[in-house]
Amino acid sequence: MEEPHLQEVFMIYDNKNVFEYCGIIPKHNIHTVRKMIGHFERDFHKKSRIKWGIFVKNESNKLVGIIECMDFNKKVNMVSIGYFLAEAYWGKGIASESVRTVIKFLFEEVSINRIQAEVMPANEISKKVLLKNGFTKEGLIRQATLWSGKGIVDLEMYSILSEDYMEN
Repeated sequence: MEEPHLQEVFMIYDNKNVFEYCGIIPKHNIHTVRKMIGHFERDFHKKSRIKWGIFVKNESNKLVGIIECMDFNKKVNMVSIGYFLAEAYWGKGIASESVRTVIKFLFEEVSINRIQAEVMPANEISKKVLLKNGFTKEGLIRQATLWSGKGIVDLEMYSILSEDYMEN
Protein backbone atom coordinates (compact mmCIF):
# COMPACT_ATOMS: atom_id res chain seq x y z
CA MET A 1 0.00 0.00 0.00
CA GLU A 2 1.36 3.32 -1.03
CA GLU A 3 0.36 6.98 -1.37
CA PRO A 4 -1.94 6.32 -4.39
CA HIS A 5 -4.06 4.13 -2.07
CA LEU A 6 -4.46 6.89 0.52
CA GLN A 7 -8.16 7.52 -0.14
CA GLU A 8 -9.05 3.83 0.03
CA VAL A 9 -6.99 3.26 3.21
CA PHE A 10 -8.61 6.35 4.74
CA MET A 11 -12.10 5.08 3.91
CA ILE A 12 -11.30 1.84 5.75
CA TYR A 13 -9.77 3.51 8.82
CA ASP A 14 -12.47 6.19 8.98
CA ASN A 15 -15.26 3.61 9.51
CA LYS A 16 -15.92 2.67 13.16
CA ASN A 17 -17.83 -0.47 12.08
CA VAL A 18 -14.64 -1.93 10.55
CA PHE A 19 -12.90 -1.81 13.94
CA GLU A 20 -15.78 -2.85 16.18
CA TYR A 21 -13.92 -6.04 17.11
CA CYS A 22 -10.33 -4.77 16.82
CA GLY A 23 -7.88 -3.04 19.07
CA ILE A 24 -7.64 -0.24 16.52
CA ILE A 25 -9.18 3.19 16.96
CA PRO A 26 -10.69 4.58 13.73
CA LYS A 27 -8.76 7.46 12.18
CA HIS A 28 -10.84 10.41 11.04
CA ASN A 29 -7.96 12.56 9.78
CA ILE A 30 -6.57 11.82 6.33
CA HIS A 31 -3.15 13.27 7.30
CA THR A 32 -2.90 10.73 10.14
CA VAL A 33 -3.63 7.93 7.68
CA ARG A 34 -1.00 9.31 5.26
CA LYS A 35 1.60 9.06 8.06
CA MET A 36 0.42 5.54 8.89
CA ILE A 37 1.05 4.40 5.31
CA GLY A 38 4.65 5.55 5.70
CA HIS A 39 4.90 3.53 8.92
CA PHE A 40 3.78 0.38 7.08
CA GLU A 41 7.06 0.34 5.14
CA ARG A 42 9.12 1.26 8.22
CA ASP A 43 7.56 -1.63 10.19
CA PHE A 44 8.27 -3.98 7.28
CA HIS A 45 11.96 -3.05 7.25
CA LYS A 46 12.14 -3.38 11.05
CA LYS A 47 10.55 -6.83 10.62
CA SER A 48 8.00 -6.00 13.32
CA ARG A 49 4.81 -6.04 11.23
CA ILE A 50 3.97 -6.71 7.60
CA LYS A 51 0.79 -5.31 6.06
CA TRP A 52 -0.45 -6.30 2.65
CA GLY A 53 -3.25 -4.62 0.77
CA ILE A 54 -6.24 -6.73 -0.20
CA PHE A 55 -7.27 -5.90 -3.74
CA VAL A 56 -10.30 -6.82 -5.84
CA LYS A 57 -9.42 -9.63 -8.27
CA ASN A 58 -10.59 -8.00 -11.48
CA GLU A 59 -9.58 -4.48 -10.34
CA SER A 60 -5.97 -4.98 -9.29
CA ASN A 61 -5.58 -1.38 -8.12
CA LYS A 62 -8.78 -1.29 -6.00
CA LEU A 63 -7.73 -1.65 -2.35
CA VAL A 64 -10.55 -3.08 -0.21
CA GLY A 65 -8.77 -4.27 2.92
CA ILE A 66 -5.61 -5.03 4.82
CA ILE A 67 -4.16 -8.29 6.09
CA GLU A 68 -1.15 -8.30 8.36
CA CYS A 69 1.40 -10.44 10.16
CA MET A 70 2.80 -9.37 13.50
CA ASP A 71 4.24 -10.71 16.74
CA PHE A 72 6.87 -12.80 14.99
CA ASN A 73 8.35 -15.36 17.36
CA LYS A 74 11.44 -16.90 15.74
CA LYS A 75 12.15 -19.24 18.67
CA VAL A 76 8.79 -20.95 18.19
CA ASN A 77 8.57 -20.14 14.45
CA MET A 78 5.13 -18.57 14.72
CA VAL A 79 3.31 -15.43 13.72
CA SER A 80 -0.05 -13.76 14.41
CA ILE A 81 -2.34 -12.53 11.66
CA GLY A 82 -5.11 -9.96 11.53
CA TYR A 83 -7.30 -8.62 8.74
CA PHE A 84 -10.06 -6.14 8.01
CA LEU A 85 -12.07 -5.10 4.99
CA ALA A 86 -13.90 -2.00 3.86
CA GLU A 87 -17.51 -2.47 4.96
CA ALA A 88 -18.82 -2.45 1.38
CA TYR A 89 -16.87 -5.67 0.73
CA TRP A 90 -18.06 -7.70 3.72
CA GLY A 91 -19.76 -11.03 3.04
CA LYS A 92 -18.19 -11.63 -0.38
CA GLY A 93 -15.62 -14.25 0.64
CA ILE A 94 -12.73 -11.80 0.25
CA ALA A 95 -11.46 -12.19 3.85
CA SER A 96 -11.54 -15.99 3.56
CA GLU A 97 -9.61 -15.94 0.29
CA SER A 98 -7.09 -13.44 1.70
CA VAL A 99 -6.46 -15.58 4.78
CA ARG A 100 -6.11 -18.68 2.59
CA THR A 101 -3.54 -16.88 0.41
CA VAL A 102 -1.50 -15.65 3.37
CA ILE A 103 -1.42 -19.00 5.16
CA LYS A 104 -0.35 -20.70 1.93
CA PHE A 105 2.47 -18.15 1.59
CA LEU A 106 3.54 -18.44 5.24
CA PHE A 107 3.60 -22.24 5.26
CA GLU A 108 4.91 -22.92 1.75
CA GLU A 109 7.27 -20.00 1.14
CA VAL A 110 8.34 -18.86 4.63
CA SER A 111 8.15 -22.26 6.37
CA ILE A 112 6.32 -20.90 9.41
CA ASN A 113 5.24 -23.62 11.84
CA ARG A 114 2.31 -21.89 13.60
CA ILE A 115 -0.07 -19.11 12.59
CA GLN A 116 -2.42 -17.74 15.21
CA ALA A 117 -5.18 -15.17 15.40
CA GLU A 118 -6.84 -13.56 18.41
CA VAL A 119 -10.55 -12.83 18.02
CA MET A 120 -13.02 -11.06 20.27
CA PRO A 121 -15.68 -13.61 21.30
CA ALA A 122 -18.51 -11.61 19.68
CA ASN A 123 -16.78 -11.53 16.27
CA GLU A 124 -18.63 -14.48 14.74
CA ILE A 125 -17.75 -13.58 11.15
CA SER A 126 -14.00 -13.59 11.77
CA LYS A 127 -14.24 -16.89 13.63
CA LYS A 128 -15.99 -18.41 10.59
CA VAL A 129 -13.23 -17.12 8.29
CA LEU A 130 -10.57 -18.81 10.43
CA LEU A 131 -12.43 -22.11 10.86
CA LYS A 132 -13.13 -22.24 7.12
CA ASN A 133 -9.36 -21.98 6.58
CA GLY A 134 -8.45 -24.87 8.87
CA PHE A 135 -7.77 -22.99 12.10
CA THR A 136 -8.63 -24.64 15.41
CA LYS A 137 -10.17 -22.79 18.32
CA GLU A 138 -7.78 -23.29 21.22
CA GLY A 139 -9.84 -21.54 23.85
CA LEU A 140 -10.77 -18.33 25.61
CA ILE A 141 -8.10 -16.16 27.15
CA ARG A 142 -9.89 -14.14 29.82
CA GLN A 143 -8.97 -10.49 30.27
CA ALA A 144 -6.17 -11.16 27.80
CA THR A 145 -5.05 -7.76 26.66
CA LEU A 146 -5.64 -4.04 26.64
CA TRP A 147 -7.06 -2.96 23.30
CA SER A 148 -7.23 0.70 22.37
CA GLY A 149 -10.77 2.01 22.71
CA LYS A 150 -12.00 -1.29 24.20
CA GLY A 151 -10.20 -1.59 27.53
CA ILE A 152 -9.20 -5.01 28.81
CA VAL A 153 -10.83 -7.66 26.63
CA ASP A 154 -11.31 -11.41 26.49
CA LEU A 155 -9.95 -13.05 23.36
CA GLU A 156 -10.42 -16.40 21.70
CA MET A 157 -7.24 -17.96 20.32
CA TYR A 158 -7.28 -19.73 16.96
CA SER A 159 -4.31 -21.42 15.32
CA ILE A 160 -3.21 -23.59 12.48
CA LEU A 161 0.01 -25.58 12.42
CA SER A 162 2.08 -26.45 9.40
CA GLU A 163 1.27 -30.15 9.92
CA ASP A 164 -2.47 -29.34 9.91
CA TYR A 165 -2.08 -27.43 6.66
CA MET A 166 -0.02 -30.14 4.97
CA GLU A 167 -2.67 -32.77 5.80
CA ASN A 168 -5.31 -30.90 3.78
